[in-house]
Amino acid sequence: MAHANATVRAVVTDAGRLVIRDLPRPEPGPGEALVRVEAISLNRGEVRSALTAANGWRPGWDFAGVVAEAAADGSGPAAGTRVVGLAAALGGWSELVAASPILLAPLPDAVSFEAAATLPVAGLTARGALAKGPQHPGRRVLVTGASGGVGVFAIQLAAISGAEVTAAIRNPANEALARRLGAAHVAIGETLAADIGPFDLILDSVGGRSLGAALGLLARGGTCVTLGASAGAVTEFDTARFRVGGTSLYGFVGNYELQLQPPSVGLAELAALAAEGKLQPVIERRAPIAEIAKVAGELIDRRFAGKAVLSF
Repeated sequence: MAHANATVRAVVTDAGRLVIRDLPRPEPGPGEALVRVEAISLNRGEVRSALTAANGWRPGWDFAGVVAEAAADGSGPAAGTRVVGLAAALGGWSELVAASPILLAPLPDAVSFEAAATLPVAGLTARGALAKGPQHPGRRVLVTGASGGVGVFAIQLAAISGAEVTAAIRNPANEALARRLGAAHVAIGETLAADIGPFDLILDSVGGRSLGAALGLLARGGTCVTLGASAGAVTEFDTARFRVGGTSLYGFVGNYELQLQPPSVGLAELAALAAEGKLQPVIERRAPIAEIAKVAGELIDRRFAGKAVLSF
């Protein structure tokens, strides 16, 4: 099909920076819808990867927008449907994105495109991590890096489930945010104190000394889910404290987890919670897509909590 405008604006890498380029319009396959993107959000991991990637690499997982063309095979949402989506093969920071139905979920009118764009990676990661380990009512959950993109969703989703949540943060200025989101307790500092806990489930995105300390804070039968290593990938820990009976360490990797359940299922659940006002995205930076290099730098430098959202 010929189109009057055969190019779209998209984010690519160029000499260690994120820039906007005009690229060929994507051509969806028979089972893919074409989504006109209204908003995207940034994740620290993908930004880090982009800054060291080869020129012309196209980053981007999170997007929200409107279906411009339904899938040719009749599957998925109809044209005009508001959706939130995940670009599993990256390239989502573009005016148009081709996506299969399993990567999309209808977006309720009550949820803005900006709010929806924060949900895919951070929200699905928090949701998936909280599904690990013990699931009994009143379970004790520790979230490290709690003021980050995943952390703000993890606090809320854990609290919604009835868990007693402890948020671990580095910056004391974020304590009020953590408590507002549902944390019953807040631990402040670069390391975890030995007198907190024990915990049935720990979500750790810091790594290094934080992960080592966290493993010693598990209750009998507890699970620690490692989500990343913002403070360093090398961890040392006291195996005697970790082996209190049935404890486990689970490595959460997004691409693997996507094979266990279609993203559309989790995205629909998260969007519904947001529409009901039970899940509140924390957006600390809003900007036009032209400012992506500046905002990406602020994200890497940890100049704000929560998420950054950019609009086309």
